[in-house]
Amino acid sequence: MCAHIARSDPIRDSRMTLSHAQSFELSPDQAAEHLSDELMQRDIKSLAGRYAVTMTDYSALPVCEFAFPGPLRDQLVAAVLDGSKTSTTAMLIGYEIDQEDLPVAGLKEVVIDSAGTPVAVIEMTEVRQTRLDDVDLQHAIDEGEGFTTIDQWRAGHEEFWHSQDIRDEMNDLHFTVNDDTILVLQRFRLVSRLPQ
Repeated sequence: MCAHIARSDPIRDSRMTLSHAQSFELSPDQAAEHLSDELMQRDIKSLAGRYAVTMTDYSALPVCEFAFPGPLRDQLVAAVLDGSKTSTTAMLIGYEIDQEDLPVAGLKEVVIDSAGTPVAVIEMTEVRQTRLDDVDLQHAIDEGEGFTTIDQWRAGHEEFWHSQDIRDEMNDLHFTVNDDTILVLQRFRLVSRLPQ
């Protein structure tokens, strides 16, 4: 939950103090004397507090993991960071098995890399469900993996969804997808890169 808290602006307050002092035609040295150590300490603490909140406010956000740790995740995270990946696809059944809520537009998530390090914050801009056979070309292209046709996109995703890792996650050694498998298509924007 975010709340807007009205706070004084130390930079603006300092400028106002100096401007006020200058209106009495004080020299810069004399004006500086009017800025007490207490005011300066308060301003430094205020700025430090704002910086700390900005740097850590992502910690309460849900985590977004692309694929499994390894080369594919590294490729996908790099595509998110360079802006070429603005969509992703998940199977509805995965949310049902994990008993997770579906993402919604406006949801912000922290993207982690293969080492589990937070690297970016993304925001969902659109979430829709569709059959595997109805995925559109623009969605496939916007996944940022170099797909130029739906057939390429589907082959790449079926290879992933039929992998041993997915079958283990589904607890189904013979798990497969078909034309009627319901997918969750997600479009997102990069909100910020996180400092490393």
